[in-house]
Amino acid sequence: MGEIVLNNVCKFFAIQHGRAMRQVLNDICLRIRTGERWGIMGPNGAGKSTLINIISGVLSPDSGTVQRGMSLSWPLAFGGAFQGSLTGRDNARLIARIYGKDVRETIALVEDFAELGRYLDEPVKNYSSGMNSRLGFALSMAVDFDCFLVDEVISVGDVRFNRRCEEELRRRANKAMVLVSHHADLILNNCDHAAFLQHGHLNFYDNVEEAVRAYQAI
Repeated sequence: MGEIVLNNVCKFFAIQHGRAMRQVLNDICLRIRTGERWGIMGPNGAGKSTLINIISGVLSPDSGTVQRGMSLSWPLAFGGAFQGSLTGRDNARLIARIYGKDVRETIALVEDFAELGRYLDEPVKNYSSGMNSRLGFALSMAVDFDCFLVDEVISVGDVRFNRRCEEELRRRANKAMVLVSHHADLILNNCDHAAFLQHGHLNFYDNVEEAVRAYQAI
């Protein structure tokens, strides 16, 4: 059984034009097993996106380790997964080849799911954040990773598209998922484990409902 394990992960960022350092993550320990669906809550600026980017490998921790025993999606909502000068269609073609997927099937899935229309043939650098999210989510469904990393992409924007995203994730109940959000309802509806980030620490509870109540009380 695959798993992702974070051991004593710390991350600092420079602030005040480099004159000081802020610790965003402090000794984070987390184990994600196959099929587990984790919700990570926290207010804006708590370090949720930093955590999910470290899990994915987009960022490296300043100390601690990350063991990745599953294939991981790029963080859904992270535009850096794509080549900005290429069109959405060309990015789909490139990623299909990288992951050994049928190119025609991948492009057909992206056309149907992302609903970008003529913008699929426009350079990704011209996309809005919402269009980037649509492309990223559709491509992650085409690759079908062991673990999906979801950074707010299904909590903002078009309601109908968000509902489709949630339905697709539920269909993959055998896959792991890490969903970071400050929306408690999104965590309650999609996760079976939850924790929240506060002052760099990850706080754990026995069940999702208890975690949500504790988070809402801060």
